Amino acid sequence: MTPTSDPHTPPVLAIIGGSGLYDLPGLTDTRWQEVDTPWGRPSDAVFRGRLGGVELAFLPRHGRGHRIPPSEVNYRANIAALKMLGATDVLSLSAVGGLRADLPPGTFVIVDQFIDRTHGRAGSFFTTGLVAHVSMADPTCERLSGHVQAQLQRQGVPHVRGGTYVCIEGPQFSTRAESALWRSMNASVIGMTNLPEARLAREAELCYASVGMVTDFDCWHPGHDAVTVDAVITVLLANATAARSLVAGLASEVAADARAPDCPCRHALDHALITAPEARDPAVVERLRPIAGRVLHGQGAAA
Repeated sequence: MTPTSDPHTPPVLAIIGGSGLYDLPGLTDTRWQEVDTPWGRPSDAVFRGRLGGVELAFLPRHGRGHRIPPSEVNYRANIAALKMLGATDVLSLSAVGGLRADLPPGTFVIVDQFIDRTHGRAGSFFTTGLVAHVSMADPTCERLSGHVQAQLQRQGVPHVRGGTYVCIEGPQFSTRAESALWRSMNASVIGMTNLPEARLAREAELCYASVGMVTDFDCWHPGHDAVTVDAVITVLLANATAARSLVAGLASEVAADARAPDCPCRHALDHALITAPEARDPAVVERLRPIAGRVLHGQGAAA
């Protein structure tokens, strides 16, 4: 499977999140599809389907049953698998802790910035033999994030447009001192998964939007210890319902967006490859073709 760069190809909306997101009324032609990538297997098979004529692809980030911890998710394989299946737009949905008093449980935060506090995660498709540097100044897609905001407004879901997601390694939650540190950085939410996801999506020239669904306050909050498991589960279930509605509404907007082929995200590699063509490792070029084929042209094993 190789992705297409034809701007007239209908968009495919991919969703990365929990395994219950694909339980949508009206979803047809459903099937699970296994994918092999040059970076191994993704977290799970990809659930494919159509909604109102729009192709959707759902990938459980942690695998069905939440089997894989944040540090062991194969982020490169996840993004590569979606790219290889023809995804053009990626909506990342994840549960997060709120770091601000004005972001209580039940709030959806449309993330536009990240702070990376992970370590040891593979954060790039590129390697020795072919080096690339993409811009991450604005790590999420403005166009796709705008569609997300419009849907949340229509649905009456409490939300904010813009916010910084601090990504910690996990799987443990923060200490109180760490939580105070994240707040001093003006971060909005805290999670464990959206990096290197956002970086890899940019390298794969995918439009990527991140929505952090607040389930609780991080441990900085003086009333945090009073939060019960039952209360958190109630918020999780309510967030999941709103997330499914968001996906259903977003699909039609993505399909109707004629501006998408000109989105800067789709051209992130235009000036990113820095290794001289004659110095590129042919084996690395071939490995990268599912991700960077648009800019690699005829280069390959015979180059």
